[in-house]
Amino acid sequence: MDFWQRYRAIDARDTRFDGQFYTAVRTTGIYCRPSCPARTPKSGNVTFYETSAAAHDAGYRACKRCLPEAVPGTPAWNVRSDIAGRAMRLINDGVINRDGVEGLAARLGYSSRQLNRILSHELGAGPLSLARAGRAQTARTLLVSTAMKAADIAFAAGFSSVRQFNETIGEVFAMTPSALRATARPHRTSGPAAQSTTALALNLPYREPFDPGIFGFLAVRAIPGIEEGSFTSYARTLRLAHGDARFRVDYDAGSPGRPLVLTIGAVDLRDLPPLLSRVRRLLDLDSDPVAIDGALASDPRLSTSVAATPGMRMPGAVDPQELLVRAMIGQQITVAAARTALTQLSAAGSESLVPAEGLHRLFPTAEQIAGHGFDLLRGPQRRIESVRAAAAAMASGGLDFGYGDDVPALESKLLPLAGVGPWTVGYVAMRVIGAPDVFLANDAAVRNGIRSLARPTNGAAAAPDTLSPDFRELSPWRSYATMHLWRAAAAAQAAARKPSPAEAQPPPPAPPQAPTKTPVQAPPQTPKKAIR
Repeated sequence: MDFWQRYRAIDARDTRFDGQFYTAVRTTGIYCRPSCPARTPKSGNVTFYETSAAAHDAGYRACKRCLPEAVPGTPAWNVRSDIAGRAMRLINDGVINRDGVEGLAARLGYSSRQLNRILSHELGAGPLSLARAGRAQTARTLLVSTAMKAADIAFAAGFSSVRQFNETIGEVFAMTPSALRATARPHRTSGPAAQSTTALALNLPYREPFDPGIFGFLAVRAIPGIEEGSFTSYARTLRLAHGDARFRVDYDAGSPGRPLVLTIGAVDLRDLPPLLSRVRRLLDLDSDPVAIDGALASDPRLSTSVAATPGMRMPGAVDPQELLVRAMIGQQITVAAARTALTQLSAAGSESLVPAEGLHRLFPTAEQIAGHGFDLLRGPQRRIESVRAAAAAMASGGLDFGYGDDVPALESKLLPLAGVGPWTVGYVAMRVIGAPDVFLANDAAVRNGIRSLARPTNGAAAAPDTLSPDFRELSPWRSYATMHLWRAAAAAQAAARKPSPAEAQPPPPAPPQAPTKTPVQAPPQTPKKAIR
């Protein structure tokens, strides 16, 4: 977007652009979200920034009226596969808090000086400023949503000291932490003060519309003991840098604002920022559904599906290594068969340190799969050996991949593995790094979905033959087209299993038979087996 496109967006107070850029006003010294209800400033006084960190570095403070930190993140970090996008995914996952700028630069293959120069040029702020802005956003969320002590919030958000926490809150928001907390509505504050491990309840912001079908996608693939889900909720255990955690997300379509509520049952507070980031990635909450649906609806093969399910999301992954194992086991078999195999494999995992009803295990680590998975997996021997070899490579550190990769990097790392092909790499790219332009042409469900959507319904005309079979016209949103095709294939399969109305009705009673003149006892007959 150029300057005037952005200016028209803030003049219209368009909420779609909240989090995608920030508006700084020189005469007031503040920066706002695009939908800020304040009077539109004169164009000559406006500067637009890609990130809130860039506005901080330029000397602006956050608007107290529109709270620009309380918005969904920018979808650009998934769309962009350049160094800036990869760096932002890793920063959001807490890499700087754990490994510092040097660790971030090493993951990306640059020196810290080169990385600082690239990010400053592309985003207007260096890696430390970007991480600082993320800490301020996490701290604000905890201050207005929980009753945690300020000292606990400081360390949970990633600050190294309470003094640094106080200074940052004052510089960014021009308020003390206690004053910022006072801006919260009473019903948004949770119960007792938190300790080092605690239960928290937070609202997750997202852009409308939101299709809750992503919960169904996760539910049918949930591994008992590790995950559980329904059409409006999802819960699981997972391992993080400082310990294991448990969370649950609930969607209430009938409540005002239709909130997504994240309840964290247990977590080491040092792991809270990456947990929040991974949950948002899992549910694709930073995407721009209006832009995506607008592109997909232009294809006559998908227009009906998009109209019926606006705001479809692409499920992410909370653990890249786990996702690779699940992809390798699940390729070329049904979802139900993959779930059975993964349930057997889960016995290699350890019992969770945060036991709760229904959730008592952690997904096996790469070391556990390499050591014991051979005895637990079922199926072709070649596939079992491939899974164990991949697990051994991840356990030894020879195979290192994650949120900071792009599609070519994943291909170079994963394709040399036995049992890994283009489908596996594409599926991992969709779910781990949120790659938006993956089309799984050889996927059986994709082909079934294409056939299902190609059938004209309600008098609609068939899609023209001039459209490309790989949906290239929809680039860069073909991953979302894949989600629609999967949904269509599942719906067609369910419809095929459903009995017709005639079959669903019980058979009519047999007409009465006239009695014979001489009743004769019929010999006993062997009962026939019921036909299903």
